Amino acid sequence: MPAGSVYGFLGPNGAGKTTTMRLLLGLMRPDAGDVQLLGHAMPGDARAALARIGAFIETPGLYDHLSGRTNLDLTRRLRDLPASEIDRVLDLVDLTDAAKRRAGTYSLGMKQRLALARALLGRPELLLLDEPTNGLDPDGIIAMRDLIRTLPQASGCTVFVSSHLLSEVEQMATHMGMMRRGRLVLQGEVRTLIGTAQTVRIALGDAVRGAALLNAAGLDATIDGDALVLAGDPDAMRAVIAAALRHLVGAGIEVFGAVPETRSLEGLYRDTVAREEAA
Repeated sequence: MPAGSVYGFLGPNGAGKTTTMRLLLGLMRPDAGDVQLLGHAMPGDARAALARIGAFIETPGLYDHLSGRTNLDLTRRLRDLPASEIDRVLDLVDLTDAAKRRAGTYSLGMKQRLALARALLGRPELLLLDEPTNGLDPDGIIAMRDLIRTLPQASGCTVFVSSHLLSEVEQMATHMGMMRRGRLVLQGEVRTLIGTAQTVRIALGDAVRGAALLNAAGLDATIDGDALVLAGDPDAMRAVIAAALRHLVGAGIEVFGAVPETRSLEGLYRDTVAREEAA
């Protein structure tokens, strides 16, 4: 996980994401093996490791009868941090104007942002967030996602964020890892894993005849409904499209359109699951 990245920890419910984060934080002990966080053995060296991180796991855990500012001040005092930290993190999460209100009057989105502000106290090197958009309405999801995306630059930290939502990770993360049945089955830079346009969808009048023609010409064509899907090297896709259209038109097959398609994180997920099931 590169420093300064937003690392999306992706997997279905029950894959082991929260358990992994609890192990990292020393909240659980492994049945076997070792756990290290920032070079520190967990939970044995938890004090040194936890001083360098911030975390928000599952629920905000706020004191609803206290103001947003007082909630933060309790943590600040426990950690012996300067008072200026409160204003800094309130500004980061856009809660300065609501800081004097009781946390119990906050919307769920505001509570999530206050919990995030608390995790940001002390300028942590690493921020661990467990499903931070859970239960939020569309506006809250967008606000939280945009906020997380800016944190490496705004607060100088690396962000490790778990989610079961493919679209959230795709829009928010620079790097990702995929959990399945308690195992990390894939990880890397999101842009590299997804890649650029690798297929083109061609709508035409006779898909069966078109597929036979293009496959005979050495092009990798599959039928998808009334269309053909061509696969090829992303760098050569322009030439692949030109060759396919030339063959189809030359054979008198009516072509209605050709649209290059970019592989999505959903496609990557489906491919990975299929590979795991076949193994």
